[in-house]
Amino acid sequence: MELRQLNTFIRIVQMQSFSKAAESLGYSQSAVTVQIRLLEEELNTRLFDRIGKRINLTSQGKEFLSHAHSILHEVNKAQLSVGDETELKNELHIGTIESLCSTKLPPILHHFRLYHPNVAIRITTASPEELLEMMNHNQLDLIYILDEPRYNNRWNRVMETKESIVFVSSPTCRLAGIRNLKLEELLSMPFFLTEQNANYRRAFDRFLAAKKRIVTPLLECSNTQFILKMIEQNEGISLLPYFAVQESAEQGKVAVLNVTNFRLSMYRQIFYHKDKWKTREMDEFIRLASSVYL
Repeated sequence: MELRQLNTFIRIVQMQSFSKAAESLGYSQSAVTVQIRLLEEELNTRLFDRIGKRINLTSQGKEFLSHAHSILHEVNKAQLSVGDETELKNELHIGTIESLCSTKLPPILHHFRLYHPNVAIRITTASPEELLEMMNHNQLDLIYILDEPRYNNRWNRVMETKESIVFVSSPTCRLAGIRNLKLEELLSMPFFLTEQNANYRRAFDRFLAAKKRIVTPLLECSNTQFILKMIEQNEGISLLPYFAVQESAEQGKVAVLNVTNFRLSMYRQIFYHKDKWKTREMDEFIRLASSVYL
């Protein structure tokens, strides 16, 4: 068993695709297929069910996934502990969106600072379109965004992780706890939404337009934490990334609504420009952001 096989296995799970995993790792699809076949032969088990173009982890695959993450996590810790290269010290400029900045970025930067206290870090928040434009003009080292899958031959995409977008309400809302809600049942409620140019808001509006429906929000704001606070204290509905509401939902401050006829996913993605020299500081941020533990 080789570490590259474990890394490939995890990347396939993250991207839910052999071909996308191969592209992100710089392998051919046949090389990725061979790696997984050899891994399955060594483990004497099937890790993936392959039905048509869809792949899903088997029960054995789900069990092995946790072990693979643990192994790579320990290897990364070991590499950091014995590395004899000079301490990282160059500035790192990251572009990201507000929801990632307030939820996903703090634990990543905590670990980054723990290991590399001499690196000065700058954070710029903006929309994905603005960040991509800044990256194209070499104004950012890399960008960390939540959006529909983005592809461009000028960019290196080094991470792509699927994230669910969910409807949330106050736990006291009359719709909270109802199973098999229909989207139409939500539309008469007051909505607190991100601004129209936000990626998942745009996808929601497109879905409604296709059904000749529209929602006029009671409140629009780019700050997801502010929206979340409004939902906690008011009778209203919002559409937000699950990672942004998970803690509040687990604490019982908000309720995730079970809407059966609307499903939306976006992808956490990291890019840097192909003409950009990838520094060790960028490499370390990418490594930490890709960790399942952060």
